[in-house]
Amino acid sequence: MSILTGSANAVKYTLFGFNLIFLITGIILIAVGAGVGAVYTGYELFLAGKFFSIPTFLIVIGAFIIVITFFGCWGALKENYCLVLSFSIMLAIIFILELSAGISGYVLRNDASSLIKTSLTESLKDYNTFTQSPTTALWDDVQHDFNCCGVSDYKDWAVTYPNASLPISCCTIPVGAAGTFSCFNNFTSEGVRHTYGCLDGFSNYIASHAVSLGAAGVVIAVLQFFGVIFACYIAREIKIRNGITGFI
Repeated sequence: MSILTGSANAVKYTLFGFNLIFLITGIILIAVGAGVGAVYTGYELFLAGKFFSIPTFLIVIGAFIIVITFFGCWGALKENYCLVLSFSIMLAIIFILELSAGISGYVLRNDASSLIKTSLTESLKDYNTFTQSPTTALWDDVQHDFNCCGVSDYKDWAVTYPNASLPISCCTIPVGAAGTFSCFNNFTSEGVRHTYGCLDGFSNYIASHAVSLGAAGVVIAVLQFFGVIFACYIAREIKIRNGITGFI
């Protein structure tokens, strides 16, 4: 038999409903973290470790949320003070962690350009036409996918190619071209050479996914803030009606 009546009883079932929502948010966090992590994985040579730490952090938080919803659901239905109190404490911790992850996502968005510029600049010297290294392949992919050349512009390749040559991925191969194709940093390739550097397009692409991490963390943290309030209220009502003193 329920020991809660009136508004407290209504809040109890509201808390139970919130737990079902929390279960869904946990799954969403795992999906967002895994999705962004998968996008970043293709460019790991050009990205600092912090680009992967936040998605992993969200996946761990999402898994933890799924586990602690048991305490909330069972504690609310059974009106168990210890379970509801444990749930509220764990949810408060999750709220802080998610808020931190969300803020970190937005900070990462702001730092993306400078971090990526450093990585791209340092990797130019590792580009080698004769040895198909991972750096060479990734530079070709980035320049092809983002229609760009070099870090700021095609002149950056002078470090690697002092003889006016450029990687072929710096140019758009004309339709129907046959035989040998060359890409240069002079007027010869003006019509097909990519005009812009890769920094802006590539960093904006990476930063946009960092924003999705931040948004997911902050929005779900706000929902869980109300869950903490409900859980604390229910724990207090159960404690009063059971005559419990102290925390347990």
